[in-house]
Amino acid sequence: MMKESTISKLFLKKTAKTPHRKAIGWVDGSDLHFYNNDEYLQKVRTIFYGLSKLGIQTQDRVAILAQTSKEWHFFDIAALCARAVVTPVYPTYMAQEVEYILNHSETKILILENEAQFHKLLEIQSNLPHLKYVVALKDISEESVGKLSDKIIFQAYQQFIDNGVLEAQNSPKLFEASIESSESSDLASIIYTSGTTGDPKGAVISQRAFVVMLNNVYSTLKTNILPTDRTLTFLPLSHVFGRCDSMLSLVFDFECVFAESLDKVVDNLQVAKPTILLAVPRIFEKVYSKVLENIQKENELKKKVFDWAIGASSAYYKKINDDKSPSALEILQKNLAYKLVFEKIYKRFGGRIRFLVSGGAPLSPEIVRFLQNANLTILEGYGLTETVAPCILNPPVRQIPGAIGLPLGDVQVKFADDGEILLKTEALFSSYYKNEEATKEAFKDGWFLTGDIGELTTDGYVKITDRKKDIIITSGGKNVAPQNIENIMKLEKHISNAMIVGDQRKFLVAIISIDREAFFDELDSLGIQGRPSYEELSQDPKIFEIIDREVQNVNSQLASYESIKGFFIAPSDFTVENGQITPSLKLKKKVILKTYQKEVDALYKKLESR
Repeated sequence: MMKESTISKLFLKKTAKTPHRKAIGWVDGSDLHFYNNDEYLQKVRTIFYGLSKLGIQTQDRVAILAQTSKEWHFFDIAALCARAVVTPVYPTYMAQEVEYILNHSETKILILENEAQFHKLLEIQSNLPHLKYVVALKDISEESVGKLSDKIIFQAYQQFIDNGVLEAQNSPKLFEASIESSESSDLASIIYTSGTTGDPKGAVISQRAFVVMLNNVYSTLKTNILPTDRTLTFLPLSHVFGRCDSMLSLVFDFECVFAESLDKVVDNLQVAKPTILLAVPRIFEKVYSKVLENIQKENELKKKVFDWAIGASSAYYKKINDDKSPSALEILQKNLAYKLVFEKIYKRFGGRIRFLVSGGAPLSPEIVRFLQNANLTILEGYGLTETVAPCILNPPVRQIPGAIGLPLGDVQVKFADDGEILLKTEALFSSYYKNEEATKEAFKDGWFLTGDIGELTTDGYVKITDRKKDIIITSGGKNVAPQNIENIMKLEKHISNAMIVGDQRKFLVAIISIDREAFFDELDSLGIQGRPSYEELSQDPKIFEIIDREVQNVNSQLASYESIKGFFIAPSDFTVENGQITPSLKLKKKVILKTYQKEVDALYKKLESR
């Protein structure tokens, strides 16, 4: 167990121990740059003093409203060194959602990224009684700054940094003294759940909870992750999984490289060449879909080679996964399959990956097996905002597709009578901020109620079957786990997302959003002119036929009571912007159902009258 009790003490120890080792990297086009540990320390130190100049006090709230970047991380660590409380805010949030979080958390200092985020602030500024300072990471026009209330003091990034440099000269010992005085019981963060229902809840996370989480990961993976490793961080730092990603280098001392943006991850992989990558299932689903899409365009010979390669490689890995030794011929065929087909997929990830970590949502076992053929080992894990991200993980020695793995470190797991997963760990939130009732409801006899239904596999691994509140009970009394069906549906080429409906109904139906771009190569053969909008495609009978075939393909993999008897295509995709998915890409099922209740009722009426 680490003796350092706070994030800031871990940070100081890491940077002092290996000052010249590469620490924080960033991609700029085709170039890769690094700060070593000493430069990393100086960057954080200067920002600490910039915050100090603003009069930051112990446990003051600092909110960060920006895309993932090294600067986001520097402000995060600097604020924690000042014993402040960091409140991450999703950059995709609308002004009213930002207002709710800033007010609920009583934020005093806001760090925001750019003009677009500044405009959100201008929209809500008269409703923010606690906010005193705003620091912009990028240039804001004079016109916009001129519209800011006199009650809020604005600082441009360079001015803030210059103030930090001067303040450091005035109080050279304050930084170390602040870190030395930090305590494990200090609040470190209030992380607002992106909430699939109602207002987001603010999970209060202590310094100790963060440190124990890092210790749990370290104790499990310390022989597997080396100082020579490199990650590419691109997940939202406003999400607990991305934040964990950015902090792992504090204990493993590897190179943490920040991607330019989510849109540029594919290109950045070729520049950064990470050895470890933390990602959400959507990233892997897109790779899988793209490969299958490309194969469909090839000639018959290449399709046959692909099918053979899948068969040969799968046979090899089945034996490995069953703890059996493959024959010499099976090894030879697997190696040939890799050279002919799968090596290209491996190189898409930069060509140096040792393993991938998937979290944030369930990953289809089919994708785990498929990427395994490309020598891409996926450690699927599990965690929640309340557990400070990872608490269960598939170990590097053996992964079981479809399971989330074994408890990390001090984590204890048990199951309630209805199958709900219950957890105990020191890496746990303290409470929901200003919400005593919700805090009480989250615990039973000292165990945290995750809201997920699960079971143990015969190997002793934990497996999730669904979210407790999402379980569908048909009018015939059958219990259906929709998440599994929705994940299978997303593997179909033209389906972007799917939501299963059927609670207290005789059978299931689906609300489907389509992948518009997946149709582009087929439009000519379908006799569809130009580049139709999403809405135009959703109403086209030929598109309906294609989706119907894919739904029937999904039905062939399901029990009869799980099969989808009907569906309709939503007139727009499920997006964060229209409020139908959370920033962490989970479906807001109540919102979607409310939006399309008339269509669902009409679909049931039509199907039941047959």
